[in-house]
Amino acid sequence: MDFLVVDDDKTFRDAAGLLIESAGHYAEGAMSGAVAREQLESGEFDAVLLDMQLGSENGLEVLADLQRRYPRLPVIIITSQGSVQNAVEAMRCGAVDFLEKPFRREQFQTVLARLQRVQKLGQQIDRLEQDCREARRQGPAACFDFATPPMQDIMGVLERAAGTPATILILGESGTGKSLLARAVHERSHLADKPFVTVSCPSLSKELLESELFGHVRGSFTGAVKDHWGKVRAAEGGTLFLDEIGDLPLEIQPKLLRLLQEREYERLGENITRSCQVRVIAATNRDLKKRVAEGAFREDLYFRLNVISVEMPPLRTRSNDVLRLAEHFLHHFATQSGRSLNGFAPDASQGLLAYSWPGNLRELRNAIERAVILARGPEITLADLPREASCPPAAENGPVAAATAGQPPWALVSLEKLETQHIRRVLTQAKGLAEAAEILGIDQATLYRKRKKLGLE
Repeated sequence: MDFLVVDDDKTFRDAAGLLIESAGHYAEGAMSGAVAREQLESGEFDAVLLDMQLGSENGLEVLADLQRRYPRLPVIIITSQGSVQNAVEAMRCGAVDFLEKPFRREQFQTVLARLQRVQKLGQQIDRLEQDCREARRQGPAACFDFATPPMQDIMGVLERAAGTPATILILGESGTGKSLLARAVHERSHLADKPFVTVSCPSLSKELLESELFGHVRGSFTGAVKDHWGKVRAAEGGTLFLDEIGDLPLEIQPKLLRLLQEREYERLGENITRSCQVRVIAATNRDLKKRVAEGAFREDLYFRLNVISVEMPPLRTRSNDVLRLAEHFLHHFATQSGRSLNGFAPDASQGLLAYSWPGNLRELRNAIERAVILARGPEITLADLPREASCPPAAENGPVAAATAGQPPWALVSLEKLETQHIRRVLTQAKGLAEAAEILGIDQATLYRKRKKLGLE
């Protein structure tokens, strides 16, 4: 924890700082209420130790000001005039605890334990509120009642790994539910009552992503006008979920490796080494082995992440799960919109099964939400589904039918789209790149270039 010690006596400030740091925490000092306010504006502290007799200032007045500015910042009053009356007055004004000067390390530890219990309760309330906000924003809860053997195997692996501190790597195409699976692991683990913090690796520049992860101190880069704690600190004791880890900049990878190996990190622009206990779950739609071969991803980091690894199969290979998931989404959105729907008509079910769902769960979810809104009758019909998903299965077999699965027979599609769909289908069913190239009648180098050009990596 980081403490701000506010006292006009420098000797006491230094002594209190040494005592706090010897207990494994961080401390800064401020000689007055005005200086304390400046430091609180520019930095982030977990608690304040405030002298009741602060030179010409009244410590209780400073306390009242801090309560107005930072209502959730815990303040511990310290004074050399300890009495029951002073303690009661300090608590009445909003202090969370009271220490008499000079206090010993044992007394500080007792107060610290009480403070940590209060903070833990506050964090649990914050997480519950955050979960409620996310539930409203994200829509339906995740469904993990799978019928396909590969998904049942994946859930079995993750159930066994959830209760361990092992790092987990989740692979799979975009939209296959990797982030939902990561949260499910957290909720089934011994860390379920601790934070679950997400970092989207490709969303920021290198400098901002490093700050987002590890935090920074004021002045460490342009725009760093105040100290900032990163997501690693926010996830302390819980789970840090690194989404799209395959896009993590090469410059940040050694720092993540150090966090995984040594449980240590430093804020950007600071030389203080800090320890952190977090469980890391990472996910990516990239081929990490290929990224390693290209020099874009560190091999040692890949091995460190790849302790427990699972690959989410795309929805097009999970026909047994499609209707089950569609029913789950239907129930949620019908309840949300106050509609009474009896499920899917036979033609709608056939359409759902015939379509290849290139957008995976995300696309299926959106299609069902749309159908619930537009449905005219008591059940979802084929006409209620989006056009691309509302065609019956192709009547003929062969390469063209396979390549156009999910497209109406009369659809006018470009050669490029036809090629994209066909290559995707072959890559899905072939055992490897060599076999796929042989089926397509091209060499592996050509297939590699086409795959990259068409965004099928």
